[in-house]
Amino acid sequence: MFFTRRQMLSRCSLGFGSLALAGLLSREAQAAVKAPHFPAKVKNVIFAYMSGGVSHVDSWDPKPELAKRHGQPMPVPVRPTMFNNNGNIMQSPWAAKARGKSGVVCTDLFPRLAEMVDDLAIIRSMTSKVNEHAQGNYFMHTGFPFMGHPSAGAWASYGLGTANENLPGFVVLQSGGATVPHGGVGLYSSGFLPAEHQASILNVDGAEALPNIRPREGDDAQRRRLAFIAEMDGAYLKKTADVQIEAAIRNYETAYRMQAAVPELTDLRGESDATKALYGIGSGDKLVEGYGRQCLVARRLVERGVRFVELSCLNAGIGAGNGPNPWDQHGDLKRGHGTMARQVDQPLAGLITDLKARGLWDSTLILWAGEFGRTPFSQGGDGRDHNPAGFSVWLAGGAVKGGTVFGATDDLGYNAVEKVATVYDFYATVLHLMGMDHEALTYRYSGRDFRLTDVHGTVMRELIA
Repeated sequence: MFFTRRQMLSRCSLGFGSLALAGLLSREAQAAVKAPHFPAKVKNVIFAYMSGGVSHVDSWDPKPELAKRHGQPMPVPVRPTMFNNNGNIMQSPWAAKARGKSGVVCTDLFPRLAEMVDDLAIIRSMTSKVNEHAQGNYFMHTGFPFMGHPSAGAWASYGLGTANENLPGFVVLQSGGATVPHGGVGLYSSGFLPAEHQASILNVDGAEALPNIRPREGDDAQRRRLAFIAEMDGAYLKKTADVQIEAAIRNYETAYRMQAAVPELTDLRGESDATKALYGIGSGDKLVEGYGRQCLVARRLVERGVRFVELSCLNAGIGAGNGPNPWDQHGDLKRGHGTMARQVDQPLAGLITDLKARGLWDSTLILWAGEFGRTPFSQGGDGRDHNPAGFSVWLAGGAVKGGTVFGATDDLGYNAVEKVATVYDFYATVLHLMGMDHEALTYRYSGRDFRLTDVHGTVMRELIA
């Protein structure tokens, strides 16, 4: 006879907890993989989030006109900025040239990634609705500029289920003191989705990657304790049919199995010296090594079937950038952006190389984005303010057309003017690559069917291989 999860709980007060803790629910966890709407091009996503706002005109969207007009006033009206300490047009400190077989022009800010431009699909016309960090971070993570909505990683986990019985479907990595961007942990929330889809934050270079991940008591005591919790939660679930209680029970199961899976995951002793060096581990640069560990663990996570992994930049403390927004160079742009770019350049290039070498390139999608770009004019003489009206993001992986440029900003890099893209288009495309129709991936809440893309979004098919 077949029993549903809820029927099992109603019939066996202690049985559910005992089965879970004995590991006999592995078949159920594996069966939690959901069928996509159509054949998926990728299985996993790695999101390299550049919190603080990378200057597009100094990286992926260089503008010769800035050098020609350096020191001159802006020839068009200037919108209010975050601090309204606006100067004149400022040329980029980094030289630009055409790269690769595709001839895509980008600067020297990311020298290793620039040489891989044939693997990148660059969107130069991304826009945001907001000009402030916390709102921008929420908008880029959830499609809404305020807390309470599920993160993209939670939607991916909800839509496709788990492919690993021992690890969460959505994981955020930190290292070297990296912290949550402005807006707080709500950026990684499951919102109104079942709680099992929220992110687990792992500190990959900490003594413990997750607090209390190493058991403080014997296995038998854990079994008895968690079986009691399952009994109490099961009795409450029988009365309420609350999906969040069911999610909590499932989280207890995952947490129990994570005690073995997480320490093994973050133990890099089994990786070769050559692999570690590829990611910059052992370089002596603490920022590069810290981000490199995240990239290497991200590869290990997608190998293990984790759906969505987000990486966190470490703080260099330059030009107003701080822990939550380390790319925020309102001043000292050349030193600040140069230091931050060096932190992520080798590790991300190493990640691309490693994914290809291990046969994971075609099944993995890499996303690179921040919450907005920066102005073509200076702030305080040597910095740039926020600019949400046109900036660059990119995608990479076997499922996208490398060496592609989508959209354009104007000659000064101030406004998106061709194929203007939105966060909704971005995630419509990401979900499509994962085999999900962004209009069909919905959740009924408070009398409305919600989506990651709200009521907007068009798949950018020009980027798809």
